[in-house]
Amino acid sequence: MAARDNENPSPSAAASATADAHAQAEAIAAGKGRPTPTRKEREAARKRPLVPDDRKQARKEHREKMNAAREKARLGMAAGEEKYLPQRDKGPQKKWVRDYVDARVSIGEFLIPVMFFVIILTFIPSVEAQTISILGLWAFFLVAILDSVILGFIVRRKLTQKYGADKVEKVRWYAAMRSLQLRVLRLPKPQVKRGQYPE
Repeated sequence: MAARDNENPSPSAAASATADAHAQAEAIAAGKGRPTPTRKEREAARKRPLVPDDRKQARKEHREKMNAAREKARLGMAAGEEKYLPQRDKGPQKKWVRDYVDARVSIGEFLIPVMFFVIILTFIPSVEAQTISILGLWAFFLVAILDSVILGFIVRRKLTQKYGADKVEKVRWYAAMRSLQLRVLRLPKPQVKRGQYPE
């Protein structure tokens, strides 16, 4: 009985064998001429070594990626993007304070130019001129400090009105330090024009 089965294969087996032979003939006719790679062979071809053979090139590529990431972070911080800001600059209240300080003209932001001017005046060979310039610098410094203190009270009061007394962060020192910097040197860079106060 078994011999008869071998001599007369079932119709489905014969059809399968015919289809396989036909597919193989088509592949050869199409110019394939080689066996289909196995899954293991395809995965091996896709794998890249973790450590490249050319270490110098790998270091160069890594350095370029790091430089690009640092430049992106620098530009993001300058533009005031939240995810690139340091912890001291994060949050809606800090952004509001920055915008308020940048919208006003603070006396303290002119402190550095005045200091340079006084240093130049000290080269004048006159004791009276040198004394007056030093006293003038101290007077300007005191006025700048007073202006910063007033600014701190203003931003505190306005934030209390906006967010509520129990939710206001400590921002007086933050506002004062920003007001003592030259506008062009502030980071994040000013996002508002003079007089464009936040709501």
